[in-house]
Amino acid sequence: MVQQKPLFPERFYFYTFNEIQVMSFLPVYYYFIVLSFLVSLMIYKAPRFSYLKLFPPFLLTTLAVEYVGSYLNYKGENNLYIYNFFSALEFSFYLILISLMVKSPRMKKGMVIASIAYAAVAFTNIIFIQGMKTLHTVTYSLGCLAIVAACFYYFYELFRQRNAIKLTRNPGFWICSGLLFFYCCGFPLYAFVNFWFRYKWMIQSFEDIVMILNIFLYSLFTIAFLCSRTRKFISSSS
Repeated sequence: MVQQKPLFPERFYFYTFNEIQVMSFLPVYYYFIVLSFLVSLMIYKAPRFSYLKLFPPFLLTTLAVEYVGSYLNYKGENNLYIYNFFSALEFSFYLILISLMVKSPRMKKGMVIASIAYAAVAFTNIIFIQGMKTLHTVTYSLGCLAIVAACFYYFYELFRQRNAIKLTRNPGFWICSGLLFFYCCGFPLYAFVNFWFRYKWMIQSFEDIVMILNIFLYSLFTIAFLCSRTRKFISSSS
């Protein structure tokens, strides 16, 4: 008996733009992550932006997870348990990252505490409530809101600074812009994923949208790494 390929969101399973022409089981946005990872290696020569040094190991882990997840789906196996745990850690990572970019000691501490609390709640939900083989929509939505709130605070601090800042040369601006856009769009998509997938005609559109969101996110990460190499940047972080 042939196992039917599970219908999961784009970010959580293999998707092929053209099954006739594209022989690889990897999604297109995977190669944007590869590019972002390679460019991120440049930041080790820019010690001023210490928070950027968290990206190379994170992106390398992302590549490994995406590869394994895509391969499992290609073999017709459920891969959500991998993406569930990784996405929970991903939200915690971004909260810690933004905590290193803001100035307020209180907000720094608050974001770190929030990241730890979120990971605990998400793991509990994944293991005991929604299950490992089902998308953790409740805690995923909660993570989206947490990242959006953290990004809004970062921009609040950024635009309240008295010193002139050239945003195009500010790595934090590009990173938070990418995260804000991705998770603002991702919240309604993943929060109501079960509703969208009731209609087969919505699946293709859903996958295309999330594909574009991923490409946009990692492209802005790449720009952030490139602009961190400029000399005339005025940092907004402490």
